[in-house]
Amino acid sequence: MQALFYIDSRQCELAEGLDLFCQSCLPPKKARPFFLKLVSGVGAGRPDIDALIERFSSNWKVSRMSGVDRNILRIAVFELLCCPDIPTRVTLNEAIDIGKRFGAEESGAFINGILDSIHQAAENEELSLEIDIPEISIDWDARPAAGAQTPKKQVPLARFKQVKGKKGVVKRKGPRFSSDEQP
Repeated sequence: MQALFYIDSRQCELAEGLDLFCQSCLPPKKARPFFLKLVSGVGAGRPDIDALIERFSSNWKVSRMSGVDRNILRIAVFELLCCPDIPTRVTLNEAIDIGKRFGAEESGAFINGILDSIHQAAENEELSLEIDIPEISIDWDARPAAGAQTPKKQVPLARFKQVKGKKGVVKRKGPRFSSDEQP
């Protein structure tokens, strides 16, 4: 969702946005194939996915939806219609939970309503979606390791250590410094 949100907000091409996103936020090794499948699938099918979302949302254009809700819906629609190996309940629950966590107060209900309508139509075989997922390759080795940060110069921060004195009175000793180098 973060990668799609990033690409959406920058309004750039899929490959360019994905490359820029992965320069600073690398997914874990185990998740990379699924990550690429979702991002490239949603990116390639975005016009068709957006048309479906608009069709099943009452009086809402995709462009007027919040970026978080819009991209959660895109992922969930892709999973519902193009990933038969993912159980429907998992897709729906994850989308609603992510919407509640990162979206607005009413995002969970909003996402649930649209996805439920799309799911019902798909169950009744009223719609389908076929997307040719492009092959996007990322040179993962040229990226910083997940969680790696550029080294920063540590600036000593003065702190006081609390020490119990006689009769339980707390005294402050200090200052202590957060780095090995003390001034």
